[in-house]
Amino acid sequence: MKVSHHPDYYLPLPTGHPFPMAKYTLVYDVLREQGLLPAERIMLPEEIAREHLARVHTADYLERIFGDGLSEAEVRRLGVPWSARLLRRSRLAVSGTVLASEAALAEGLGGNLAGGTHHAFADHGEGFCVLNDVAVAIRKLQHEGRCQRALIIDLDVHQGNGTAKIFENDERVFTFSMHGERNYPAQKMCSSLDVGLPDGTGDERYLESLQQALRYIRQHCAPELVFYLAGVDVMAGDRYGRFTLTEEGLRTRERLVLDFARAEGLPMVITLAGGYARDAAYTARLHAIVFEEALKG
Repeated sequence: MKVSHHPDYYLPLPTGHPFPMAKYTLVYDVLREQGLLPAERIMLPEEIAREHLARVHTADYLERIFGDGLSEAEVRRLGVPWSARLLRRSRLAVSGTVLASEAALAEGLGGNLAGGTHHAFADHGEGFCVLNDVAVAIRKLQHEGRCQRALIIDLDVHQGNGTAKIFENDERVFTFSMHGERNYPAQKMCSSLDVGLPDGTGDERYLESLQQALRYIRQHCAPELVFYLAGVDVMAGDRYGRFTLTEEGLRTRERLVLDFARAEGLPMVITLAGGYARDAAYTARLHAIVFEEALKG
């Protein structure tokens, strides 16, 4: 399994900012320390070209972010300070998912130690997401004739609203989001399959709902490639999550998704998505679990 990582996935944020940017460096360290990520399996992305972003994002939005930057109102909606370094970091993360998708098609599995920026819409960013990495990767593969039908399994605790909106009229892309019904975003978009769960959802209900959804997907979707947004903000104690999954519940979730792809003979791309424990090192250890399970197979 090849995995994308770049030192500039990390971007310093103001003291006290709630986004745990350090997790991108820390999850890399965890996997390296465990011997799961040998140097020859690490892919170093370069900033994605604007032409590839233009297949998803509007010309006006790209003109703003590549030009004078975002307005104060747009920065508030985004939730992180705007800078040229943030644009670079976002372009690197998109490229990391593109590389991971190419590796998955070649070898069956690929990963990005960033990505899953599912709140980015075609014409704006929000919820810490500037560019929609999965959407750009899918559009690039479709344009090149390498993959036409994709499945997105989004298990971040927040609905993948930007992704759902981008693909709402594209029957080639099946978007599945299982999330907190009363959590952000307040206004949900329409995915191909949405499963909204109540605050306080724990292992048993969560895993049962996931199994039911995967059975439905088997019957209604025939993809060539799966993108998995393996958010760990479903865990008990997450600052923004409101669910109560245990570590064993999370590990079981990862096995269910990985086993689904293996049973269907589908290549899979793994991205991190959200995770907001107060301890960034703990968040990184949680993110590492999906890679541990993937590499067991």
